[in-house]
Amino acid sequence: MEAAARVIARRGVRGLRVEELAAEAGVSTALIYYHFKDRAGILRSTLEFINDRAERYTTEREPDAPPLDARGELEQTLLLEFQDTPEVRENSTAWGELRASAVFDPDLREDLARATLVWVQEVAELLGRVRPMNGAAALAASAERLTALLEGLSVRWLSGSLPLEHARELMAGAIEGELERLRG
Repeated sequence: MEAAARVIARRGVRGLRVEELAAEAGVSTALIYYHFKDRAGILRSTLEFINDRAERYTTEREPDAPPLDARGELEQTLLLEFQDTPEVRENSTAWGELRASAVFDPDLREDLARATLVWVQEVAELLGRVRPMNGAAALAASAERLTALLEGLSVRWLSGSLPLEHARELMAGAIEGELERLRG
């Protein structure tokens, strides 16, 4: 799955060739087809892998670190998407490539819509822990705005049109703004 994320980040979904993926992973093309059945299976599994990896790097903490409060957890979850590490860059780039390709691929669109919904729900849950008196619709709307902004800022950062620190500052300001909006 790491190889698939790397190839998609480097070449895009349309540039994904099973032969290149097999070479990158150090396995045969037959093994790729045996395990994933087809290209859609590769993309679906890669999307799941990217989501799982993002969850890991946005929630992992040192074992002896003090627990975060709800706001700290929300901020960590969103701001750690802006790390200048190969893993985060690759993950964010591959997510963007999958999202762009979903415009033309109905099957991928459905998988991506489900993954996005889960992400929005997770952020809404975190927002609800910070602002527990808000209804589900308000929390979902705030989560939708924050996740959409994160994706846009990520694309700008990765493409070099926005410095990393400025992207983080903009995201932090948006979190503050949404929490104020929810405070009412």
